[in-house]
This record gives sequence, C-alpha cells and structure tokens, in this order.
Amino acid sequence: MLTRIYQLNRELEGSVFLFGARQTGKSTLLRQQFPAAIYVDLLDTTLRSRFRRRPSLLYEMLKDKQENTLVIVDEIPEVPELLNEVHRLISQHHLRFVLCGSSARKLKRKGHNTLGGRACPVFLFPLVSAEIPGFDVDRAVSYGMLPSHYLAANPWRLLSGYIDVYLKEEIKEEALVRNLNGFQRFLEVAALTSGEMVNYNNIAQDCGVSATTVKAYFDILDDTLVGRRIPAYEKRLKRRLVQAPRFYYFDVGIVNYLLHRKELKRGTPEYGHAFEHLVVQEIVAYMHYRHVEDSISYWRTYTGIEVDLIIGEARVAIEIKSVEEILAKHLKNLKVFAEEYPDSRRIVVSLDVISRTETNIECMYVKDFFQKLWEGGII
Repeated sequence: MLTRIYQLNRELEGSVFLFGARQTGKSTLLRQQFPAAIYVDLLDTTLRSRFRRRPSLLYEMLKDKQENTLVIVDEIPEVPELLNEVHRLISQHHLRFVLCGSSARKLKRKGHNTLGGRACPVFLFPLVSAEIPGFDVDRAVSYGMLPSHYLAANPWRLLSGYIDVYLKEEIKEEALVRNLNGFQRFLEVAALTSGEMVNYNNIAQDCGVSATTVKAYFDILDDTLVGRRIPAYEKRLKRRLVQAPRFYYFDVGIVNYLLHRKELKRGTPEYGHAFEHLVVQEIVAYMHYRHVEDSISYWRTYTGIEVDLIIGEARVAIEIKSVEEILAKHLKNLKVFAEEYPDSRRIVVSLDVISRTETNIECMYVKDFFQKLWEGGII
C-alpha cells in the first residue's frame, strides 16, 4: 500500500473541504489518516437516500458528540443539503469536518451553503514520484499518475473506463450543454492543446462552437479540477511577451488516452510533450502540498523564445527537455531569460542522467530533480 506524501492529519486544525478529481485516492487517504473519525459514506445508496429525504438526520446523529470530534462526509456533493446541518454542528457543537468531493462546482452552481469560510479548501492530486518506490519515469509518462492506472497491469483499459464514465458523463452533466458532440470534440481538442498556448478562436472553429462557449468549457475543466490554465509571465523588462495562458489536463494519462498515445517511446515528439506535462504536474502538486505561495507561469516572447515554467517573480526558471544528453542548444532559452532576469535560478530538467552545472544553469536528471524538489531544494 502506498503512503501519500500529503499528510492532512498533521495540519488539520478546523474543518476542510477536500477536493480532487475522481480516483486520486481521497477516500483511501482519509481512511488511512483518520481511522478513528466518524465516517459517513454517501456512496452508500441506503444512507444517501435517507439523508436526501431527511438531512436533519445528520444533526440528530452527531449533536451529542464531544467538541472537536472529527466527522468525514465522503462525496458531500451527492447530498449538498447536508451542508446546512454541518454548519449547525460546527457553530453550535464545535465539531470538525472533512467534507470530500471531486470539486466545489456543483455546490456553487446550485447555490448551496459553502459554510462561509468555516471550512477551507484543500486539494489531493494524482500520485507524485516521492510516493512510489522504484518510480518508473517511462510508465508515468505513458499512463499517468492516478493510483489505479499507474499500478495496474492493464492501465489502458482503466483509462478507457475513466474517460467514458467520468469525463464524458459527469463533466458533460456539469457543462449543462445541449451540443454534446461539440463538448466531446472539445475534450479531444483540449488534449491536443495540452501544454500549448490556448487560442479560444481556433479551438472554437475546430469544435464548431463559439469562442465564448469554448472559454466556458475551459472554466468547467478548471472548476472541476480536470484541468488548469497556467498564465503567461507578465512582468516585462525589454522583450514583448505573449499573454495567452497554457492549458494542462490534471493528469498526463488522460491526455495520452484522448490522443491515442500508448506506450510512448523516448525520442519522439509525443514523449516530449508528455514528459513536460509530467514534470509540470509534479511541480503543481508540490506547490499545493507545501503551501508555496509563489505564482506559477511560463515565459514566451513574440519572437518564440520560451521557458516552460517561471516560479514567482522570476525567482526560478525551469526548462523541460526529454533529451538523454543536454547540449548547448538546449540552454539557449534560459541564457536569453538570464539577460533580463540575471538573479533567477535557472534549471533544465531532462533524461540526461549526469546532473551538473553549465554556464550557471543547473542541468538535472529528472529523478534527481524530483528528489530535490520534495526535499525542498528547488522551490
């Protein structure tokens, strides 16, 4: 059994909403880290039906518990009416809650009680390298880091089911769209643009819908934690910079399945795109788990010079290359970046197993980079 690096049990002070895409392991983490908590599982059909008919049952069940008793309500969006009872129990009886769900969108969309700041949101991501003994970069690049997919003997079959049941059904339901074919096409086009600059007009033409609709679709993917847009770095000194965001699905395995990329081979463009996605995915998880308040962005000039990730106000600049030998040409963009931001720390992450420093640029083998990241030595 894998031990998750995110230790919610060590930082839980009051109540929280625990959000994360399906199959990231939220329920498993909660049962492992809070074995003594009162657990209300709304995936239990009988319980769910009873609470839907009479939400006040939750209050009756818990009102006599001692102060600071911890209660976990799994899949709270299934019966959002319970949030009023949770509110009463926190305010009147000082109980603590972990309220678990895939995202807050369903709660906000229907105007349900989100507890007015009495429960802060926290997030669980797919696996990270530090959680996997004998971490296999190529397997992660091909199949992603959802626990069931990375560990499975046949991850492709599981990915197929995940896409069909989760993305194509639940996300469509959230979208409230009439043009389901257009939305399904959008999911595929979004995969094609993963890691690329988002051009709403071009995507709209490919999907046969308006640019406004496409932007709303991206908002849905953001809100449901299925994807995220990374903004362009805006602090310009000399060069004119591109301002369009980049988009990434929450897990590289999702992109690979939507684009029919199976068992990717090193040296191919497809592997390169997926490798970059994996590194971005790991850094995003680290920044959330370690509460890093710096922004994350990318840097691109109108002449096409680009650096994949910028942390904070040009504090750290990271280029991601899937090559097995770093050459001078792979350092050019960071050298240009250094002309404008000489005080930045500059890193190239690659498959080159010899980690070293060249011309004030740290060249790091991806496994060395991940290890140093989780040790707190990068950001």
